[in-house]
Amino acid sequence: MTQQQVIPFIPDDAPFTPSQRAWLNGFLAGIYCQTTAPAGAAQPVAPAKLKLNVLFGSQSGNAESIAKRLVKEAKKQGYDATIAALEKASPAALAKESCALIVTSTWGEGDPPDNAVSFWEQLTAENDLKLGGLNYSVLALGDTNYQHFCGFGKSLDSRLEALGAKRIFDRVDCNVDFEEGAARWQTGVFEALKKIDLTGGGPGSNGSGNGSAPVLERALAEEKPTGYSRKNPFSARLLMSRKLTAEGSEKDTRHYEISLRGSGLTYDVGDALGIIPTNSPELVDEMLKALKFDGEEEVSSPDGEKMPIRLALLREYQIRAPHREFLNAMAEQDAADQYLKELISSEVRTELDKFLWGREMIDFLLESPGVEFAAEEFVSLLKKLQPRLYSIASSLKAHPEEVHLTVDTVRYEIHGRKRKGVCSNFLAERAGKETPVPVFIQVSKHFRVPENGDIPIIMVGPGTGIAPFRAFLEERKATGAKGGNWLFFGAQKSSCDFFYKEELEAHQRDGVLARFDTAFSRDQNYKIYVQTRMMESAKELWNWLEQGAHFYVCGDASRMAKDVDKALHEIVKIAGGRSEDAAAEYIQKLKSDKRYQRDVY
Repeated sequence: MTQQQVIPFIPDDAPFTPSQRAWLNGFLAGIYCQTTAPAGAAQPVAPAKLKLNVLFGSQSGNAESIAKRLVKEAKKQGYDATIAALEKASPAALAKESCALIVTSTWGEGDPPDNAVSFWEQLTAENDLKLGGLNYSVLALGDTNYQHFCGFGKSLDSRLEALGAKRIFDRVDCNVDFEEGAARWQTGVFEALKKIDLTGGGPGSNGSGNGSAPVLERALAEEKPTGYSRKNPFSARLLMSRKLTAEGSEKDTRHYEISLRGSGLTYDVGDALGIIPTNSPELVDEMLKALKFDGEEEVSSPDGEKMPIRLALLREYQIRAPHREFLNAMAEQDAADQYLKELISSEVRTELDKFLWGREMIDFLLESPGVEFAAEEFVSLLKKLQPRLYSIASSLKAHPEEVHLTVDTVRYEIHGRKRKGVCSNFLAERAGKETPVPVFIQVSKHFRVPENGDIPIIMVGPGTGIAPFRAFLEERKATGAKGGNWLFFGAQKSSCDFFYKEELEAHQRDGVLARFDTAFSRDQNYKIYVQTRMMESAKELWNWLEQGAHFYVCGDASRMAKDVDKALHEIVKIAGGRSEDAAAEYIQKLKSDKRYQRDVY
């Protein structure tokens, strides 16, 4: 007589829901049967993997990279994970799914990145869309230097919730140093997935992992390129600083050449150079005087390193734009400043934004001499000084071991004080042979010249937006690309603001530039902009597009890029004979096919 076999089971008092307990009992029974069934006996069917849809909205490639690492980790955990750009997704299809994890950046003033525009338009359209069966979470990437920090990620999160989707983990908003926030979000998401039922019959924890939270830091470490990076910048040497503007210009725009010799750093045209600046020593000294510090008080850096406060304010903290934590502390200490308190407490942000326009932290400190802070308390109110990104204005094929930039030096006067941009003045005033320039390369996967050199390109780059197109032209010349190159450049006055005039005219003579259109807004009584020149050549521009040309825009996001986009829609409508809807569809197809690319800021 054989001994009776006992099937393993989960006790009733185990910390699981009934459906989770039933699923685990079945799963363990299946494993038991596989090890004890006689040869030739039918094996139980393995439980289905839980499906995760990972979507990304990305302009520079950071969101896409995070999404790819997320999918890699999800598969290790046993999930059936898929990945797609938001432009390949649709809200209607998403309504049929059980889980979506979305990583997205914000573009311009709270707008979606290019590959998320169509999805967002569908999601916000007037329809009967319901997402009650969808579980989701959003990771938002942004930059606190912009007013609408993580604006699109916040809007997307709110819209999904309004349509009935269930948020499984709170949105995390990341600044340009996104690694820590992304790791925290991923850990929280996978922990949350264990507690929900994505299959209708079991818990969300059937993965092959051991139940521990996934660690994005590990993935970042595995994929982090060796050598220099944002966390470990290269101390580069400034080779040249040359003014591009002449007498009579209202701007001080400069061409910089920086040596990468010995760094091993390489880049592609379209990439950006990250620079980690230091603050103005004069502004730091003025703040220390206002705070009644001698500069030697010991404080902590954002990374926890102990150092004198003067050094911390010079290189570790953002000390210009006042933010809410600083304003709250000032209002709390200055009982007489009722106006500031009212502005901060108001639900209408418009008045506060108007009041803050042009004001810096030093203004508040000087206007409230009775306010006192301990040194550590004061730096706790500050945000980390962030690197600045500049479009690269050179090709390595033309300038080996060098990187060139085109930068406006930001200087203006408001509220009775002279103001200076942090990084532009670091480059213009302090960087030199004795002062290194800490740099790293920021890859921009979505701003590239066509791999096929026979494809024509159209470039619209007014002002410093000329930078990447100088690089494009150098690259196309060096590679012998046969496709035509058409450049639109604009500035205020041809006599003093015509950047790289001799170089560009030489490219035109040599045939590298097939067409070169300029728009100098103040050379006549009426304003002429790059979009004006586009409309004047609408028929030919349409013909280039129909011949497969790629269309590029670089420069100001708030006005120029929107005006250029509007002009492009008009050109497709008029020269292409399309309706408004058909024109919008045509341009969306350009974006989807990576033929309409923007580097705007």
